[in-house]
Amino acid sequence: MHARTAWMTAAAAALTLGCTSMAPPLPPPAELDAQASAMIKAAFRAEGIAKLDRLQQDLGQRACSSDQPPPAAVARQIEAEALAGIKWPSGGIYLGDWREGEKLAQNGRGMTWTDSSTAPKDNGAQCYNCHQISKAEISFGTIGPSLYNYGKIRGVADPLAPASAAVVQYTWGKLWNSKAYAACSNMPRFGHMGLLDETQLRHLMALLLDPKSPVNQ
Repeated sequence: MHARTAWMTAAAAALTLGCTSMAPPLPPPAELDAQASAMIKAAFRAEGIAKLDRLQQDLGQRACSSDQPPPAAVARQIEAEALAGIKWPSGGIYLGDWREGEKLAQNGRGMTWTDSSTAPKDNGAQCYNCHQISKAEISFGTIGPSLYNYGKIRGVADPLAPASAAVVQYTWGKLWNSKAYAACSNMPRFGHMGLLDETQLRHLMALLLDPKSPVNQ
């Protein structure tokens, strides 16, 4: 019986090996990408405020929709284009009300097909989905780093002081278009994509940088 079992096992292995060796080779990556794109387009339909233009990818999205990071030259191009496209706040006013910023950070609404509008006023920032915001938080996402003590860690005792200018400008740029500083950043491009307006961004800036904000306690 043992010999028969061994023979059957060997026969099954040989059959499996033969089937594997006869399998057709995979199509080249470009063809697989085209097939995947066709499947997505076939499965997605316009519904409510979600239109077909959501399937269109810009350079950064295309380059980062891969299991491999983009080449260094492409990453630099993505970051340079994103940085050049940042709209800095009118009047040089970077900060708003941290209380309004906290409301935005905790608001997960907006941009779903069931919403009636794509206007920034109807959107939240959803920061809690990816970040810890304050020490009091007991539930938060970890896709992004903790934002607790964001301003304090960076030495921003007074956001309006000249010494804080570099951090303030970087923070605004990061909120406007995160790809300006990391080509394949997962962070929403709040300003670039029109998800939030200038006033809302100022409120988030205050949440992150105002010493009185719970973020910096």
